[in-house]
Amino acid sequence: MDLNAINPILTAFASVLPKIGFQTVGKKSVSLEGSLLLNNGLMINIGVMGPLTGGIVIGMDVDSAKRFASTMMMGMDVAELDALAQSAISEMGNMVCANACTNFAQAGVDGLDISPPTLLLGKDGQVRLSVPQTIAVKFSVDDIDVDVYVGLGRH
Repeated sequence: MDLNAINPILTAFASVLPKIGFQTVGKKSVSLEGSLLLNNGLMINIGVMGPLTGGIVIGMDVDSAKRFASTMMMGMDVAELDALAQSAISEMGNMVCANACTNFAQAGVDGLDISPPTLLLGKDGQVRLSVPQTIAVKFSVDDIDVDVYVGLGRH
């Protein structure tokens, strides 16, 4: 996988989150992973189709997801990941990936489309993407750990 292919996604992540209530977005680490991802609580899976195909997965543990949703909902208390909190986090994934498609188009990769977000909830679950490798980027978002997995290949 071309490491440069993830830059539009990372740029989108870092630029969208401050617009929805977060103050700091910092990259902690980057690693190469296989296609099997472990769910620590909540994952958003968004499919990518077009000249690049595969998926973008954003994950965090349940407590982090509650804090994340609370910030997105202007400080509303989130005691459980109910439908409203899940919808807020799914919408963040949708916004990041739509913005990434715009970034790809500006970089000359036209014709990308994304699927609606699929939210996966449950600790110790597994997700297998349809590509052999993913790039895992760990972020700290206002001291909330968020993992972004990018598995894209040329079609």
